[in-house]
Amino acid sequence: MGRVLRIELRRSAAVGVALLALVIGAGLLVSYTEGFSGRWMQLAVSGRGMLLALWPLALAGGAWLGRRDARSRVGELFASTGRPRWQRVLPTAAALAVALVAAYTLIFVVGMVWVVPTAGYFPAASVAVTAVGALSLVAAGWVGMAVGRAVPRLVTAPALAVAGVAVAGLLPDWMTVNAVVAGRPAPAALLLSPVYASGLDDFQTVAARVNLTQTLWLAALAATGLLLLGAARRRGIALAVLPALLGGAVALPLMPTGGYRAYDPGAAELVCDDVGPQVCVARVHAALLPDVAGPARQALAMMSAKLPGAPTRAVEDRRVESWARSGEAPAPDPRPADTLVFEAPVIGPGGRADLSGDYFLPHLLEAAWRQDCGDGPDDSDTRFGRVVATAWLAGEPPAPQDWWTPEERAGVAGAYQALVGLPPAEQQRRMAAARDDALACRDDGLRSLMGEDVP
Repeated sequence: MGRVLRIELRRSAAVGVALLALVIGAGLLVSYTEGFSGRWMQLAVSGRGMLLALWPLALAGGAWLGRRDARSRVGELFASTGRPRWQRVLPTAAALAVALVAAYTLIFVVGMVWVVPTAGYFPAASVAVTAVGALSLVAAGWVGMAVGRAVPRLVTAPALAVAGVAVAGLLPDWMTVNAVVAGRPAPAALLLSPVYASGLDDFQTVAARVNLTQTLWLAALAATGLLLLGAARRRGIALAVLPALLGGAVALPLMPTGGYRAYDPGAAELVCDDVGPQVCVARVHAALLPDVAGPARQALAMMSAKLPGAPTRAVEDRRVESWARSGEAPAPDPRPADTLVFEAPVIGPGGRADLSGDYFLPHLLEAAWRQDCGDGPDDSDTRFGRVVATAWLAGEPPAPQDWWTPEERAGVAGAYQALVGLPPAEQQRRMAAARDDALACRDDGLRSLMGEDVP
């Protein structure tokens, strides 16, 4: 078996299929390293996203290998021997499986170049997410081989590739959109697709229940593909379908209806710099702390100089982004008055904070006027009042944005000039009242800044 396997790896198309998968997968992965740099779980789910291209490729590659006997016209010769068919097909199937798993693992290794230098948190679930992706390629390759053997036509491989794109990518998207339009959750059956486990927030993980259930389903699908490949009679073909049917029947009820995302408290654990006013970030963003600490302390100093009752520490906001939440939004979590809660800066290709453009300090100052009040929308007066309040902390007029109308530009400039025209003590009193209102989830203080006269 081992000798035949080595021959298959050297001479069959298995290695060629795997090399093509490696080139495509690695190329897609490194085209957007900002999406996973410095974060193991994001690397794992990015690899799962690559399956949108790799899964159809594995199907097509398996089909190409499956029609090898028919292409070489040796089917009747092999059928006349007393050797069971499964003994002949098993080395080829094993070679394809080994090659695909190796390619998928190497894609993960390529991504590690952007993760290892800056990662501060390693979730064990990232290994499970990657392993499920590798298993899905094995299942696709073996199913493709079975189809290629059953329909040994030149068009079989490209047709399977198109079908793989439809089943793994287009169908789940279509079902998701229809569910959202109808106002109901996406069906749990979508989790049968190995591609449907990407797009996590940094504070999320793939639930262990999802990993286990997908493993059960994909292992059953792989078993069906392998049994179909080795089946020589109709009875064997009928029995070969049973693992996939039973696996689907067992997996579907076990799939969580709330989606595949779960909050990861380990990723959200705080890592702090106490040299000066305390600055903390989430453990998953630990590499950002040296870049964030300086601007955060500068913002705290600016607030302390002008704002009575200013915050004395800065902590990263560890809420899951709204786009990644499943079900209802979480209840508001009020922030204490002594803590400045800020959103993490943009992560660059190397896993460190991208602070180009000088956006982060104004972002920190603007956070002084925010509170976790739920996901209710701000009206325009509240938004522009926050702009005026942030400019007051910075000590310079607000910079107009390209999308503001002339009336909005004039209103913001006038509100700022009216505010700074007051005596310093009155400015502090009014802005302290505006911050108290903001922390209490009232927008009266910020809205009042946009009046023709500051009350």
